[in-house]
Amino acid sequence: MHDIIDIIKNIETLTTNDDSFKILKDFERVIDDLDLYVFKNWEDGELVVGPTIHRHSVTCKFMWPYDCMPDPIGAARLLDYGCKISYQKENLMVPRKVYKPGDFRPGTKKGKIDAHPVWIVSITMPKKLMQDIFQGQKRQQSEYVRDHVDINPNQAMTPDAAAQEAMPNEPISQTSPIQGQ
Repeated sequence: MHDIIDIIKNIETLTTNDDSFKILKDFERVIDDLDLYVFKNWEDGELVVGPTIHRHSVTCKFMWPYDCMPDPIGAARLLDYGCKISYQKENLMVPRKVYKPGDFRPGTKKGKIDAHPVWIVSITMPKKLMQDIFQGQKRQQSEYVRDHVDINPNQAMTPDAAAQEAMPNEPISQTSPIQGQ
């Protein structure tokens, strides 16, 4: 059983701990690169617990409303890469919005706590997979720069050539733009 307060505290730890946030970004990068968001309801998940860092893996738990279960075919895609997935039906404890006196907890001014059914999907991902995807992305970016940027270290560029390259459609003028002063 999960509580909204626990989820908020987990997210607060992500904002204060930079290493956990970096690991969570790597975790999400793998999910994105494996095109898991293409499958129904996968993009609607909310982080509940994690990342929990183990020696060779990282575990995160995500939550979906009970009527919006994430497509199990997407989870099967992760299984092909050595990830472990588990689905659990649990309840999320949420305070009730107060509209009438019967919505209060006895003796308090707070709303009653209601249990809402949710799906909790636990994903355990190998650190090696996260590292391989990250290295592949860095390699892809460096190849893109190498293929699209023409750099010749032996050729010095004059200021006029740099200006012409920056604005190829405008002629380079040697006169000052402010003639009347």
